Amino acid sequence: MLISELAARTGVSARALRHYEHRGLLAAQRDINGYRVYAEPDVPRVLQIKAMINAGLATSTIRRYIDCARTGEHGTTLEMCPDLRAEIDAISARIDQQQAQLSDTKQRLCALISTS
Repeated sequence: MLISELAARTGVSARALRHYEHRGLLAAQRDINGYRVYAEPDVPRVLQIKAMINAGLATSTIRRYIDCARTGEHGTTLEMCPDLRAEIDAISARIDQQQAQLSDTKQRLCALISTS
């Protein structure tokens, strides 16, 4: 299938698909005209990449752990290995820290408002 069909089937733009290829997440064959050609197994792979990006993983992390992704009846899941678990825990801790900082900022803003 051509890039436009893969984009339509996955809800991912052609530009994003080219980015995935550039980042080593997806590999396309080329036809005699130089057009990218994708195979049926690329559909679930793109959906896995999309799910991992939506979960906050960077493409460099996805490249390392894409083979841990499984797509099933309930969407995409990851088989956990210690390195992947550590990376996800680190991302989660950063988010918790950012949320705490935002909460503190909001409290300071509210304090400014209440003194007016």
